[in-house]
Amino acid sequence: MLRKRIFEIVILIISALIIIFISANYEVPVTIAEENEIPIPEYIPKTEYGIIVDSLKIYRGEIKRNQFLADILLKYNVDYATIDLISKRSKPVFNVRKIRYGNNYSVICSNDSIEKVLYFVYESSPASYVVFDLVDSVHVHTGKKEIVRREKTVSGIISSSLWNSMVDNETDPNLANELSEIYAWTIDFFGIQKGDNYKVIYEELFVDDQCVGMGKVLSAVFNHAGKSYYAFYFIQDSVGDYFDEDAGSMMRTFLKAPLRFRRISSRYSYSRLHPILKVRRPHLGVDYAAAYGTPVHAIGDGIITKAGRSGQSGKMVKIKHNGTYSTAYLHLSGYGKGIKKGVRVKQGDIIGYVGSTGLSTGPHLDFRFYRNGKAVDPLKVKSPPAKPVDSAYLQEFNLLKDKMMKEIELI
Repeated sequence: MLRKRIFEIVILIISALIIIFISANYEVPVTIAEENEIPIPEYIPKTEYGIIVDSLKIYRGEIKRNQFLADILLKYNVDYATIDLISKRSKPVFNVRKIRYGNNYSVICSNDSIEKVLYFVYESSPASYVVFDLVDSVHVHTGKKEIVRREKTVSGIISSSLWNSMVDNETDPNLANELSEIYAWTIDFFGIQKGDNYKVIYEELFVDDQCVGMGKVLSAVFNHAGKSYYAFYFIQDSVGDYFDEDAGSMMRTFLKAPLRFRRISSRYSYSRLHPILKVRRPHLGVDYAAAYGTPVHAIGDGIITKAGRSGQSGKMVKIKHNGTYSTAYLHLSGYGKGIKKGVRVKQGDIIGYVGSTGLSTGPHLDFRFYRNGKAVDPLKVKSPPAKPVDSAYLQEFNLLKDKMMKEIELI
């Protein structure tokens, strides 16, 4: 009995070993068809303006001078009744009378023997467009193309002006405007010197691989009169702003100047030879020479206390900013929209335009600054800073600052 039991166990062990050996060496047969099979790529339809255009014809063009919507669509056999309907139904979305010379358009037609216009697309800007859908009835809607942001760097040394430096570097001159806005509270661009220099990291915007303009300045350093001024773009509480290397705001209570990129023709003085009267008398302001009609900006928030003619000062605007400070803007040619006594203005609002009213030899702005009612030199006023980076975001800001400073050093 025992021998029989042992024999059965041996047989089971041998059977198990045979099964394991066969399993280890068994290969699933592969047919020739499976070996040569090519994976079928996933079909991705071609789209433009949110429309699948794989099986459609597209005709592209550019609005010519004095060309209207009807001039374009009639060439593609769209009848007057449909054009009139397009004009009426598009009004809540886009006024077809505002199509502009030089802008692009596309006419999308069916791909058959009798081409029928299905869509007309007008590009109101490089990134925005209006679709006139004529498939069933007439429907009009707007859309936007994807904007790709790419970082770019630039550096330069100033020999004459910031603007000219940008042009010499073949950089978008609008970057000069952006820098003047960012540093408006810390650098007087009327006083920049030969040899001042800058490094900037900023965004360029691309649509369909074509550069369409500038995005944000991400970080910058401007070396002026031997001092380096850093600026970093940082977002806190969903609001982006510029801060210096110590996390202080680049914004101040007052702008450094009420005009942009113009020269100082006369400074604050208690004894200036008047160009018309030919006598010496105090000139308690700063004259900015600028072209007639140049916009004049409020240097800070406040309330208009005067907007009208005032003898030799000509047309002028006075602003009370708080209980201590007020400013005046003289010899204006006219006033900004809605500017009158009692109106509250914000920093940067246009309050008037450069002129030559009153006792004046030519177009300029006479800008005056008062502390407790007494005139002070506008170029020597130190403005208190705005709010710095919140302590809750300080660690995040410092990480960004350190990263950007390293990138700036490599420019």
